Amino acid sequence: MFSPLIAVATHEADHRFTVEGFVCGPDGKGSADADVMVKDTKISYGQVVKTDGNGYYKATFHLHNDNLGDPLLVEANGQQQEQKVQFDPKDLESERKIQVHFGQGCIRDVGGPPVWVYAGLGVGVLAVAGIIGKKMVRSWRKQGQKRGKSQGKRKK
Repeated sequence: MFSPLIAVATHEADHRFTVEGFVCGPDGKGSADADVMVKDTKISYGQVVKTDGNGYYKATFHLHNDNLGDPLLVEANGQQQEQKVQFDPKDLESERKIQVHFGQGCIRDVGGPPVWVYAGLGVGVLAVAGIIGKKMVRSWRKQGQKRGKSQGKRKK
């Protein structure tokens, strides 16, 4: 029996070009499920992708060194931005990408952890600092009490 295969385009880094970014509403929150059209206007090739729950989108193209400088049109929420395909043609290993954002307030580091991770780390650091500080204060008090007792013995 024939089973259909799903093909996923995975190109080498030097043939892959990614346009990614965030689409935000006027309230600064990410626009979920928004259409983003990304088009290389020189070769008349484009695609429409949807944003995720945070307003993040990613469109990947199969481009070559001859596409360097091609004009890109990126459109979301009725706004358009014109960019150019930019990368170092000698670098055959780094991912070739640009970021194009719409709106303000929801942009975050895509490669990094979510904001709650940083908040959790901050709380953890504060807790550890509090514990260490408490132990240091206790230690100083004990040392002060020992000094007081030893000074009291000398006076007699």
